[in-house]
Amino acid sequence: MARAALTAAAATALLALATPAWASSTTPLNPAHKGSTAAGFNQECSDERFADKADNQDGWHFVLPGGNASGNFESLSLTFTDGTTNVEVKIPDASDAYPDHLYSTGGNNGRTIHAYLFTPAGWTLVDGSAVISGTADKFNLSHTCAGTGGEESPSPSPSPSSSESPTPSESPTASESPTASESPSASESPSASESPSASESPSGSTSETPTGGTSVSPSTSVGGGGSEGGLPLTGVAATGIALTGVLLIGGGVVLMTLRRRRDKVTFTS
Repeated sequence: MARAALTAAAATALLALATPAWASSTTPLNPAHKGSTAAGFNQECSDERFADKADNQDGWHFVLPGGNASGNFESLSLTFTDGTTNVEVKIPDASDAYPDHLYSTGGNNGRTIHAYLFTPAGWTLVDGSAVISGTADKFNLSHTCAGTGGEESPSPSPSPSSSESPTPSESPTASESPTASESPSASESPSASESPSASESPSGSTSETPTGGTSVSPSTSVGGGGSEGGLPLTGVAATGIALTGVLLIGGGVVLMTLRRRRDKVTFTS
């Protein structure tokens, strides 16, 4: 009886000591690894577990630190964001679209302390927790392998750079007609055809009319300006010539009128 009682007591003590190691607990993700992206974290694409990863996927490797007291990974719950919404991913979960695996290594006494996950490229790790068979303060993101598929899509379509039509077709600079054909400076007909100064002889010459008076002929001054190259009379010069002609004609008429009145005057003694 004494031997049986001793054996039972020893078995109970062993069970009491072993119970904490068998109980499951939840441990959080290392706070320093929250907000990580695969491209911005420690990348080890040479990891053989990433061999089956597609180019448009990010590879994630999580590890449970500690010794035998930490136990094994039983499951992981991870929260990612794709930039607009949060996505909850569980490991292991064969029903979702995100490949995942739990691995054990012989060097850790067969403990399952490695978890791998493939997500679409560009996601950000927001938070996470793990159910483990032992106890631990945290689990870590060990290393990653960033995908390139999510970053290649914007590069082949920079159409604005290939079709920058404004650069080759700057027609205003090529056809600056005002500078090439500054017609006002090339055809400054008023300065070239100042006929009144060049042909003042007709205005200065007088011819006797049938009544004996003298009349000034203004018509030759206009013709003289046209003979200097045939340039049109425009602007202030044309107006000045016209006014001069009108004044000369008016003066002739006045002179003719005065002459006629003088001829009609009869002097009596």
